[in-house]
Amino acid sequence: MSQAESAPEGSRLLRVLNRIASVGNRLPDPITLFAILAGVVVIASALGEGISEQVAQRDGSVATKTVRSLLSSAGVRWMFDSAVTNFTGFAPLGSVLTVMIGIGVAERSGLVSAALRALVQSVPKSLVTAAVVFAGVMSSMAADAGYVVLTPLGAVLFVGLGRHPIAGLAAAFAGVSGGYSANLFITGLDPLLAGLTQEAARTIDPEYRVTSIANYYFMLGSTALITVVGTLVTSRIVEPMLGPYEGEHQDEPETSGAAAETRALRLSALAATITVALIALLVAFPDAPLRDAVKPGRPAVEALGTFFGAIEILIAIAFFIPGVVYGVATGSVKNDKDVARMTSETMATMGAYIALAFVAAQFVAYFNWTNLGAVSAVKGAGVLKAAGLSGLPLLLAFLVVSSTMNLFVGSASAKWAFMAPVFVPMMMMMGFSPEAVQATYRVGDSTTNIISPLMPYLPIIIVFAQKYDPRAGLGTMIAAMLPYSIAFGLCWTGLLAVWIGFDFPLGPGVSSSYSFTE
Repeated sequence: MSQAESAPEGSRLLRVLNRIASVGNRLPDPITLFAILAGVVVIASALGEGISEQVAQRDGSVATKTVRSLLSSAGVRWMFDSAVTNFTGFAPLGSVLTVMIGIGVAERSGLVSAALRALVQSVPKSLVTAAVVFAGVMSSMAADAGYVVLTPLGAVLFVGLGRHPIAGLAAAFAGVSGGYSANLFITGLDPLLAGLTQEAARTIDPEYRVTSIANYYFMLGSTALITVVGTLVTSRIVEPMLGPYEGEHQDEPETSGAAAETRALRLSALAATITVALIALLVAFPDAPLRDAVKPGRPAVEALGTFFGAIEILIAIAFFIPGVVYGVATGSVKNDKDVARMTSETMATMGAYIALAFVAAQFVAYFNWTNLGAVSAVKGAGVLKAAGLSGLPLLLAFLVVSSTMNLFVGSASAKWAFMAPVFVPMMMMMGFSPEAVQATYRVGDSTTNIISPLMPYLPIIIVFAQKYDPRAGLGTMIAAMLPYSIAFGLCWTGLLAVWIGFDFPLGPGVSSSYSFTE
């Protein structure tokens, strides 16, 4: 019996986790939750009608923001008149659906799964752990594919090397879930969070723009950090804790059709290279279609404004073309109808998100129209200033809040949709850029994913573990994953503190500070 399993079922840790699960399960569905929050905004706007605050603007001027009631005649008329435009104008909606068209074709053609398998099978044995963790981090390109593809593959690879399969499963799970916000590439999460952040930032600055690559540099550094930390935790803590594997289940990675798959991967890699090169030509030269003119004395990165604005469709194309090429090479795509089917199936899986987006859009729009965001931001900033909490301590306190909330509400986008309208303006008032607040949220949201009883894929992970150890249960997985959560939390928070403390750019042309007088 592993040490993880020997922990008493009634231990304090499991009692706390069971209590969290019980509380979290009582929360309503996210759609209902946002409907309730929208109703709260309606009532709060009526109760706070007429309250005013002086809000500093980016150009140095000061504007008076007054709370408007949604229960007034004008407010009721606005709610009905703007319901459709609130939804269609919801910033994350178009961005996410556009990106998912390309990613969906790449996933359903088999390209994503094959690429992940090729990555973890083509490295030296000494680097297998790092490869599994890294592949887990990278799997967020295909949304949740890593949970069902990479976690069992990590176990297969480890047991084939004579190592404990649950350690391989844990390493993959740590990368997929704990490193969900890190990646070397832009994922579907980036435009989603950026759109919500932009909506919230415009409460203070109506012209503020947050792009999908707002946290790109920080995510690059985070990917390296998570890979290194995850590898060390696996080899130094988790494997010794699990002990030697005494089971008889000795799987080997699948090899059927390996030659055809390798050929298809090479063709799709060539297609990806050509696609990226053609996209680069759209911005590489002074008169290129997606390159802007830059005024003298302005940062050169401003020339990429149009390019960044089109990043979602460019990402979709960069996934779509290699996905189709891979599908044609393997036979999963025989004609245009197959491609149409893949895109349709992808959009079908987004039905729940679209329904959620409609309700969330109303909540965000209500919050902005009533001026509750701007007024509460000023008052909240005043309270924080009075408490003497500012700078990095303030930001790190927010990180703790987001980490804790992740134990109760699983969806990263759902939490950010109702947290951003409050915290982004508040932090802007305290001198932090919206992008810095978003990066902080992403760190807090990711680090507790792997120990949350509300993680929707946790039952699947336990089933995978029981293939190798029938006695494995929640206690086994929590005991195995807790070291990752603690290590990720400490190290990632340290990286964030250094990044923001030295004001390193979070993304192209993106500072961690915000100034009203720029």
